[in-house]
Amino acid sequence: MPNKERYDFKASALYHNLGISYFHMEQYAEAEKYLFRSLELQERDKDTVRMVSSYMDIANLYYAQYKDNEAIPYFEKAYQLSKKTKDFELKQNSALNMAVMEENRKQFSRSLEYRKEYESWRDSLNNQNKIWALAELEKEYAVTEKEKEIKVLRTENKLKIAERNALLLSSVFLMVLFGAGTYFFRQKIKSNRIILSQKKNLDLLNLTKDKLFSIVSHDLRSSVNALKTSNKQLFEQLEAKSWAQLDKLLQSNSSITNSIYNLLDNLLNWSMLQTKQLYFNIEAIHLPSVVQQVAYNYKPLMAYKNIAFEYAIPTGMYVQADLDSVKIILRNLLDNAIKFSKEKGIIKVYCEAGAADSCHLVVEDLGVGMPEETREELLRESILLNKKKGQNEIVGTGLGLQLCKEMVKKNNGLLLIESQENIGTKIIIQLPKTAK
Repeated sequence: MPNKERYDFKASALYHNLGISYFHMEQYAEAEKYLFRSLELQERDKDTVRMVSSYMDIANLYYAQYKDNEAIPYFEKAYQLSKKTKDFELKQNSALNMAVMEENRKQFSRSLEYRKEYESWRDSLNNQNKIWALAELEKEYAVTEKEKEIKVLRTENKLKIAERNALLLSSVFLMVLFGAGTYFFRQKIKSNRIILSQKKNLDLLNLTKDKLFSIVSHDLRSSVNALKTSNKQLFEQLEAKSWAQLDKLLQSNSSITNSIYNLLDNLLNWSMLQTKQLYFNIEAIHLPSVVQQVAYNYKPLMAYKNIAFEYAIPTGMYVQADLDSVKIILRNLLDNAIKFSKEKGIIKVYCEAGAADSCHLVVEDLGVGMPEETREELLRESILLNKKKGQNEIVGTGLGLQLCKEMVKKNNGLLLIESQENIGTKIIIQLPKTAK
């Protein structure tokens, strides 16, 4: 006899299955009747998860009959209701449906937003198919915008030339005016110590920005050059059919690509923090689920270096924080732990004992560690390192940790660093603890 526990005999599920069967048989009237009967039972039982699925199936039913105006409200209902569930798959599917719907309506900008939301739920850094789909959508949107610009340029070419010349003259005038204003401003601040202190702070911020751009451009150039060289070797090994070497080169390409992505992601988040465009939604989040989700995406990189991963967080641990920023913090800390760990090393994620109202989340590695001078520099406000070298000439800027430090502060927490050179590093994140 089959195991009855594997089947759902609820009436709403039976009506739903009948509706889907009639849908596939293209008997749309019968399908609509049973799907709505199933939805009524689900609304009565307040079965949110099944209601989301029913909304999407009803929308697809109307879509198959080219009743777009009737399908769109149900796609939107499914999307809004999926926000109240904890089912990541439903959130992904509802966001994807909205993206496809907006794309069919030629609303490429909104479609792109939903597509990005879909990608964020998947939270997969190495899913190239989805990245390509997003790139194609961005390309299509860019091409559409470019075609509009070309049409405008064709009809107003002479006017644009005149405006461009006027803009050039205005820019030169503004540059001269800015230079003169800067000169007189600097002459003025010399007579006032308070303004002089403000100028020093401004110069320090500009220096940090220039250093950041210099380091990021250098790192991007080095990474892209390494990827170019690796791809050349990849073609050579492909012709030679050296499968072992091909696997090694593919792993290297994946590591380089991941490094470039993390660098750009950190730069974007850092710039959004500096310009106050990043918003924080403080809520109760289940810390073990978040850690498991982020760590899962780094398992291939840890396997590539034969790094063991140990995880020990109480299942009932909840913290009061912003979910997206906690993911960014964990990604940066795991990325650093992998980068500076030795072959066959160990990375541990666990909770230390602390105050009753706070959670002490620890990310520990047994890697190259850092000297006390570097540790103190990283804990200062808005400090970027020139370069820090570790095992196998690994270099870093400290941007990731600065980003983590600011985000932890925005979450009413504290970031601490314990490290000994050639022994390892412990990053401790203190966040407010909360009930479920």
